[in-house]
Amino acid sequence: MARSPYAWGIDIGKSSLKALRCRRPDDDSRELVAEAFDYIEYPTVLTQSDADPVELVRTALRDFMARNTVVGDRVAVSVPGQSGLSKFIKLPPIEAKKIPDIVRYEARQQIPFPLEQVIWDWQRLAGGMEEAGFVLDAEVAIFAMKREQVYKALEPLTAAGIEVDILQLSPIALANMVMFDQLPDPATIDPDKPPQSLVLVATGVDSTDVVVTNGLRIWQRSMPIGGSTFSKALVKDLKLTFGKAEHLKRNAVRAEDPKAVFKAMRPVFGEFAAELQRSLNYFTGADRGATLGRVLLLGNSTKLRGLAEYVGKQLQLDVQRLEKFNRLAGQAVLAAPAFRENRLAFGTAYGLALQAAGMAPLRTNLLPQSVAVDRLVEAKKPAMLAGAMALLAAALLTYVGSYFAWESYLPVHFTAAFAEADVVARASQDAIGAFGSATEELRKTIAEQVPLVEMQVRRAQTLDMFRAVRALLPHEKMEAANPADRIELHIDSIDCEYFPDLQAWFAGVGGAWEKTQDWGRNDGGPAAATPVPVADPTNAGGAAPLEAAAAAGPPGPQGPGWIVEIRGHHYRNGQDYKPYDGENFVHSTLIRGLLGRQAGVRLTMSTGNGSRDATVKDLGIGFPVVVDAKQPTTEKISKPKPGMAASGAMDTIDLQSMRFTVQFVWQPQGRALPPSPAAPPN
Repeated sequence: MARSPYAWGIDIGKSSLKALRCRRPDDDSRELVAEAFDYIEYPTVLTQSDADPVELVRTALRDFMARNTVVGDRVAVSVPGQSGLSKFIKLPPIEAKKIPDIVRYEARQQIPFPLEQVIWDWQRLAGGMEEAGFVLDAEVAIFAMKREQVYKALEPLTAAGIEVDILQLSPIALANMVMFDQLPDPATIDPDKPPQSLVLVATGVDSTDVVVTNGLRIWQRSMPIGGSTFSKALVKDLKLTFGKAEHLKRNAVRAEDPKAVFKAMRPVFGEFAAELQRSLNYFTGADRGATLGRVLLLGNSTKLRGLAEYVGKQLQLDVQRLEKFNRLAGQAVLAAPAFRENRLAFGTAYGLALQAAGMAPLRTNLLPQSVAVDRLVEAKKPAMLAGAMALLAAALLTYVGSYFAWESYLPVHFTAAFAEADVVARASQDAIGAFGSATEELRKTIAEQVPLVEMQVRRAQTLDMFRAVRALLPHEKMEAANPADRIELHIDSIDCEYFPDLQAWFAGVGGAWEKTQDWGRNDGGPAAATPVPVADPTNAGGAAPLEAAAAAGPPGPQGPGWIVEIRGHHYRNGQDYKPYDGENFVHSTLIRGLLGRQAGVRLTMSTGNGSRDATVKDLGIGFPVVVDAKQPTTEKISKPKPGMAASGAMDTIDLQSMRFTVQFVWQPQGRALPPSPAAPPN
């Protein structure tokens, strides 16, 4: 159900029920328009020993509901200030976003119960400054009430069928009323020059709420003196029943002996003024920068003649009854005799209606969240039920339409057509199967032919690779009589193995490759007298350092290729051949060439175009590593005796033989690599 623009403020006091129905004005004026009110006085005060408070409140609510309607209106209800806890805390300079965290911490410190057992709310008050995300001189108000007391306060209203939207403490409702009705708009108040603090004194049956505010800061206290205190004084001094004393108090001027009546109540006058003075002294001591202005009295008990004058004389302040609500419009209500007679009792209802209408400065709410959620769910049930019924009807209509459509397409109507379609489908499947078989045969034939076609290319490139290896082998001083003096490597075998991903090979020889790089940083050989930087193996013929090659991308070769393994031995070992002996000899000759350190290799290419200068990069050769280098061992070698070669006479000499294994990457250009098994040839 849509909400109406009206708001109710209901004050269930101990002597009467006060209710005020209001709405926001049609224009932008800062007024609240009163539309209706109700004042229901109980037969007896709730605190009397012979009274049944529960039944008296239920009866008053039944009468109220019989005379008024609240369905669709927002409803705000008050509870006495003694039922809850109010704390006003001045915050240190703090980031605005951290205020909720510090408020929760303060709530745990200030509320004398676990937070799970209370309903609490807070609000930052007007005033203070915010600069660069930090708040200075900020003050927050924290209000709390025990959970069971909240539900106890809501019980009679729920039983009467009243849905409460806001539950507020009476002193806070009074503060909303006085800030809205008697003070300037807080948004227009200069925090550095606030107005004088206004004191609102609202008397109840057993207690009096004192609210002090200047529109920015709020302070409140409950005094244990109320209207029944005056009646009890009359009961004691004049020996009357409480009912007669209450009647006499209200009509003291018309009593047979007014002087005796006021004499009996005079001590209460003095006690009331003294207690109020103590409260104000406490406030001014806590806020030394505040100055007190007017003191306004609310509550029917303040109609006692002479009370305002007496209190003003004792406090030396301007004390007067709040005779007029400045910003409450609605002449039909304000002019009603019952409202005019009891206007001093409507302060709390006025403040509650303000909050329900969304015009109050303080907006805290002690209504449990679970109540609001349950009410929201309950309110949506009719709409949900209507939606479910609509969906059911739509589903039924859809089913009926689908049934008739389905029935018109029953197979019995299309038996002949289905049979013909099956014949065509079988013929189509046979044709598709035959085409698939022919395609597969073609693919197999092509797959068998591709290696034969590429064999010629691979054969020529393999010969080129072998020629390159042969050209890179050293062959100097071949005329030396001692084989160890000859600059040569003896090749025992050359093998090739294909790798779909060369990274798999490189992962196993990474250490050997690092060793090759370390040697390459101080390169040399029999033909080189000074160290030379090692060239980038992936850019043979260039001169970029290894560090630049490593920074260019992932280390090692990429993609498919061949690993060529060369096994061999040499005899240049021993003290006479240092430092280029043993493994160093392999590095300074074969490895140096495979790294592309030689200016060029003269090859006779297999293409039939004659010879040309080529580099190892042109042939796709790179990443040479010495994967194994044995310790030299003594080997007996036979050679012809000097001068007796024709006779075949042989000498046997001992040589130091070192066996080695070298591997390098070969990624030939063109289509020399075998096709991937996962991708059949085109």
